[in-house]
Amino acid sequence: MDGARITVVGAGFAGLTALRTLRRHARAAELTLVAPQAELHYLPGSIWIPSGKRKREDLVVPLDGFLRRKRIHFHRAHATGLSADGRVLHTDAGDIENDGLILASGARFMRGLPGIEHAIIPCDGIAAGEVIRDRLAALDGGSLCFGFGTNPNEPIAMRGGPVFEFVFGIDTLLRRQRRRGKFRLVFFSRSQTPGQRLGERAVELILEEMHRRDIATVLGEKVQRIEPKAVVLERTRIDSDMTLFMPGLTGPAWLDSTALPRSPGGLVQGDAQCRVPGFSCTFVAGDGGSFPGPDWMPKQAHQADLQAEVAARNLLHALAGEAVEEGFKSELMCIIDSLDRGLLVSRSEGKVRALRPNVLAHWAKAAFEKRYLRRYR
Repeated sequence: MDGARITVVGAGFAGLTALRTLRRHARAAELTLVAPQAELHYLPGSIWIPSGKRKREDLVVPLDGFLRRKRIHFHRAHATGLSADGRVLHTDAGDIENDGLILASGARFMRGLPGIEHAIIPCDGIAAGEVIRDRLAALDGGSLCFGFGTNPNEPIAMRGGPVFEFVFGIDTLLRRQRRRGKFRLVFFSRSQTPGQRLGERAVELILEEMHRRDIATVLGEKVQRIEPKAVVLERTRIDSDMTLFMPGLTGPAWLDSTALPRSPGGLVQGDAQCRVPGFSCTFVAGDGGSFPGPDWMPKQAHQADLQAEVAARNLLHALAGEAVEEGFKSELMCIIDSLDRGLLVSRSEGKVRALRPNVLAHWAKAAFEKRYLRRYR
């Protein structure tokens, strides 16, 4: 294992956690990060961009110092394919040979919904938060619509939490600006119980909070299309001056050029130890993977970190010829923030906890961000 060449694809939560774990346990390994930019984009903080609590420079962290400290080579490129049983990664800037590979290149949003170009996808990058900020500032009033969808072939491949945060955060912001009375906020969902992976109590609290804030809800109808000034559901048409919609997730396009096993939803298949079946010393972590686990297992930063740590340790075991046995823990830890309060939800096997929105949860979310980013600055 000494001097092993290990390549990690992706500079998000899973990729960087995998690199930190690898370096901690393999001081002599030759580590390479493959990503388009040597930057971490902290997307959970984008919910605070419309209010001005965060700016781009707060959330985009250059990784040059981190890579230098951890002695990690950086290969600026997009992955394009794999060959030689995963031992050669093809990129648009040349091939990289490896002894071990961790795939953490994330997922991509499904954009097949008619008119999706008329919606803002909140987690489509820091720029999306800036567009929301600027569009909201330019509006004198009107109707704002918020919703999210799923991958029909893999319902777990979704991100609903940030949509709740944007709707609550924008409501709080408009009230602070004394403009709330000029706007109608509408949340729509195909499900009658949106956020059900968070647990029944969390759904109750979310819908209760929407009612308390006078946020209209249209539930139980599938979205048919998005128009420049409306959202069209199965039975309802909602006027909209700005639509925020989070589609379901699928695997990145470059996977189509590989023989990697895929889930029904198009994600890389991983087992309970984060191995990719049929490929030696190849592991997957984060949004781009499909894993066994409970139907409430999240696709979010904390779960990606848990998978990445296990993937890194198991890869090192595999390279050393040892048994690969460690499984990752399924754990949901979510704070649905509203600028000044947060609704805390935690879930693990057999345990579900949801607390009413409170100030402490808001500050805990901010403190976690500061602590998390400090290790990369």
